[in-house]
Amino acid sequence: MTKPPSPYYAPKGGLPPQTALMTQRAVFTEAYCFIPKGCFSDIVTSFLPGWTKTRMWLIARPMSGFSETFSQYVMEVGPGGGSDAPEPDEGAEGVIFVTEGDLWLSLDGEEHDLGPGGYAYIPAGCVWRVHNGKTVPARFHWVRKRYEPAPGIPAPKAFVTSDKEVAPIAMPDTQGRWATTRFTEPDDLSHDMHVNIVTFQPGGVIPFEETHVMEHGLYVLEGKAVYKLNQDWVEVEAGDFMWLRAYCPQACYAAGPGPFRYLLYKDVNRHARLRGVGAFGR
Repeated sequence: MTKPPSPYYAPKGGLPPQTALMTQRAVFTEAYCFIPKGCFSDIVTSFLPGWTKTRMWLIARPMSGFSETFSQYVMEVGPGGGSDAPEPDEGAEGVIFVTEGDLWLSLDGEEHDLGPGGYAYIPAGCVWRVHNGKTVPARFHWVRKRYEPAPGIPAPKAFVTSDKEVAPIAMPDTQGRWATTRFTEPDDLSHDMHVNIVTFQPGGVIPFEETHVMEHGLYVLEGKAVYKLNQDWVEVEAGDFMWLRAYCPQACYAAGPGPFRYLLYKDVNRHARLRGVGAFGR
């Protein structure tokens, strides 16, 4: 039986024709970076050591003076491709979110099959493998962060779930127009990052300019909206990526016609590092 198409946008690469206009929507400022889906071309892909039949778009990485806590890849694994040693940094935790195709994932010896919407949290030091055993490419997001232990709090454990298995929680007084699919509980202090899905129904808004310490990566999975980034209102649609440094003001208005959904990274639940021994970059 033929599977229905994935509801999540995934880039396919390629190049614009020579007749296309050069002007696009890409913006890089001191407060945010906006990478429209048209930038996901073949010429900006990279390959990774230890991976076969795989390419990736590296859309966020730590940069001094900008966002400093995480990296985010859009991965494309061809048939028969994958890795038996995907993560070179023993201190790095990760999240995988599948947008298209199917992946076989082994986490500390437990095997899982992930389709579109599949989600896995991978703790630092976890032994894991991932392969595509199908005949079509598998595409997924891979968010990486160096885990920051907290005194007296155990490190989080690996888990696998999916977008379909977690019910969205509506924000108060929004009549369900603004909701968050939370894959970890906000008060679980073992986690120092959240990778969730935010959903706005048509007419839903962030009714104030959020200004906070958390850094963000926002990849639009479905729909379209206008998003306030610092001082600019930017039209966004499925396949676009927004990268916000700490304290960048943000707001949103989802005009429709369907739901507007994005995969959201933010760093949480830890003290601010001060200068001196143990500070960031030391």
